[in-house]
Amino acid sequence: MGLVVQKYGGSSVADAEGIKRVAKRIVEAKQNGHQVVVVVSAMGDTTDELIDLAEQVSPMPAGREFDMLLTAGERISMALLAMAIKNLGHEAQSFTGSQAGVITDSVHNKARIIDVTPGRIRTALDEGNIAIVAGFQGVSQDKKDITTLGRGGSDTTAVALAAALDAEVCEIYTDVDGVFTADPRVVKKARKIDWISFEDMLELASSGSKVLLHRCVEYARRYNIPIHVRSSFSGLQGTWVSNEPQGDRKVEQAIISGVAHDTSEAKITVVGVPDKPGEAAAIFRTIADSEINIDMVVQNVSAASTGLTDISFTLPKTEGRKAIDALEKQKAAIGFESLRYDDQIGKISLVGAGMKTNPGVTASFFEALSDAGVNIELISTSEIRISVVTRADDVNEAVRAVHTAFGLDSDSAEAVVYGGTGR
Repeated sequence: MGLVVQKYGGSSVADAEGIKRVAKRIVEAKQNGHQVVVVVSAMGDTTDELIDLAEQVSPMPAGREFDMLLTAGERISMALLAMAIKNLGHEAQSFTGSQAGVITDSVHNKARIIDVTPGRIRTALDEGNIAIVAGFQGVSQDKKDITTLGRGGSDTTAVALAAALDAEVCEIYTDVDGVFTADPRVVKKARKIDWISFEDMLELASSGSKVLLHRCVEYARRYNIPIHVRSSFSGLQGTWVSNEPQGDRKVEQAIISGVAHDTSEAKITVVGVPDKPGEAAAIFRTIADSEINIDMVVQNVSAASTGLTDISFTLPKTEGRKAIDALEKQKAAIGFESLRYDDQIGKISLVGAGMKTNPGVTASFFEALSDAGVNIELISTSEIRISVVTRADDVNEAVRAVHTAFGLDSDSAEAVVYGGTGR
């Protein structure tokens, strides 16, 4: 048996009973002959509670100290889990991200992994121990400061360790039974997917699917690490994410893999932009220099009478204030008239590698939205994805309408969400 990396999310280790249940599952893997490395998140909503506490103490906490605070949650989880495993008669050692050799850049709160040097993990495994690693964190290469990896950081930690240790599989344990055709919290008849390609999973992740984050899937694709998404609350097979179906499983690529939605974005419209070369470049250079990622971009046709146009783009709500401030500082240099900010929007995306060879998908998508009375504000497409922006209040109804229109509803029992607050 080979080496397995398992990652457990906050809902899986939310309390003492959850930690003991996870410990039993880890011991079972060890008893089946695997070497086991475990990556854990903070318990339940611990990270959110620490963020709330920091904001009460300081409205703008220093990045270095903020990271030092947030990493405490995972250190609590890893130590308690190691204790629970030892109570079951097996040896376990816990390691912080820095002790595990997770080397990052110096960007606090959203650091990127540069390298993984898991010498201490290998030593622990060679000695017959189970290694427990705190997810979501690392150490900066230059200053040796503690860093955090941002949203989905524990998943990324797990895949990075799996790649560095040449693991057979990276198992991501969560509060649902796998990857579904839509969020089962919104679509009760969402269907579990047995296998999905890295390509389709990347599109779903970037479009708002929260089961796996984009960075984690990208890392797995780069190093060809199969991911098995499962629930820690059941013994069911989950969803395999890989280049090809695993083992003898022959799974045909579906035309449509799923419907994703995202209500964490806002829209900024730059009004009255002179329609001449260089204006759009100046706007997006300002955004880029502020280290803000943008998603969808639409430029209107310029008015013949004025020679002015409007440019709209979407970005994370958390970056909205920073983007507005940066653009206001460059207003005179760019020459636009005004800015409009809207954070009551939602994005719905239809994803599937099969759509590029199946005519009519786009028409069916827009017909489903029309029949549901959903108005479209922005449209963006790729070979395997169609995304639209609508009013936030229309998102859930739009997701359900599109899911049904493409025959994705399950005929069996409703999808189960075992835990988690979704906060």
